[in-house]
Amino acid sequence: MKLTVVILNYNVRFFLEQCIISVERAMKGINAEIIVIDNDSEDDSCAMVKRRFPHITLLENKENVGFSKANNQAVAIAKGEYICILNPDAAVAEDTFLTALGFADNIEKLGALGIYLMDGTGHFLPESKRNLPTPRRALLKLLGRSKGTNGYYAWHVEDRTSGEIDILAGAFMLMKRSVFNEVGGFDEDYFMYGEDIDLSYKLLKAGYKNHYFGSLCVLHYKGESTQKDDAYLDRFYGAMRIFYKKHYRSNFILTGLLGIVVVIAKVFRKRTVQNRKNTSPETKEVLVFTESIPLLKKLSEIYDIPVRSASKTTVLDNALFTHSLCVFDVDYVSYRQIFAVMRQRKNKQNSFRIRPPGCNFVIGSDQSDQKGGVIEL
Repeated sequence: MKLTVVILNYNVRFFLEQCIISVERAMKGINAEIIVIDNDSEDDSCAMVKRRFPHITLLENKENVGFSKANNQAVAIAKGEYICILNPDAAVAEDTFLTALGFADNIEKLGALGIYLMDGTGHFLPESKRNLPTPRRALLKLLGRSKGTNGYYAWHVEDRTSGEIDILAGAFMLMKRSVFNEVGGFDEDYFMYGEDIDLSYKLLKAGYKNHYFGSLCVLHYKGESTQKDDAYLDRFYGAMRIFYKKHYRSNFILTGLLGIVVVIAKVFRKRTVQNRKNTSPETKEVLVFTESIPLLKKLSEIYDIPVRSASKTTVLDNALFTHSLCVFDVDYVSYRQIFAVMRQRKNKQNSFRIRPPGCNFVIGSDQSDQKGGVIEL
């Protein structure tokens, strides 16, 4: 078997459904499998998987064991030569795996492969490619000064190009299963942040090379927050402490300074949140890319602004539209085409929603620090 896609789920039932659908579409022509592992979700995620995808391997944990342990459980039973760690609130284009595997097969000493991650607004997520988070870089990140070659993010590699980088995002990591096992998989001392940093660094230390492949795009609704709340800052600080303890000589001054900066950042972030204005785009119409009359009718009943259909040629011809809520019916327009439109029209006061094929809901997100919302039809 060539590929195993591992999807760890926790209470994101509708996003998981879209994720699985997009993955299965991208698996055509590949000998591959999907393993979904659930960390004791309280919604009907597991029931949905059993009902809609009975052929998929589903592992049900009776407690939330965290990101590292759950993914390690799934990889332990994987059969693929390659594994892809994929977030449930992600969707992949139809050519993602064929192209990524073709690229990976031609890289010597490949550690892990990452790709262009885009949020629900069509914007690039900088955590797609990062530099090694030295204490200095971590401090600069918390202080909002992570630009340049010494910054937290790997800006020296252009977003839509390819190149070697240090750290990849756990939302999409493709690597050989043998290499994953060789370095011991995800470190289970991390619960829900820092696991991808640690694994990326272990691969580098073992002599492998991590690569970023910007030609491929994956939609990831829950990007790294631009509104860092207290919980995020605590997780970031905790993960960095674990990382430095394992991989760096102890530096109590820098670690202590990092802790002080976290406290200061919490104060300033709270003030920012209190003063933040609603930046959602003003929407004048709903453009529905579909041939489904029932879908148009349903949406017309939901929205109190004009709802009209848009043809596929509007997508293919890069038509100009602004201040529109774009609803894409994947029974009509491909994920690859949707992602291209989202990137092209992201700064034109547009927002985006997707109706996965054969589903009675639409999903989307207007902020990169939100995992998105669902409207059931």
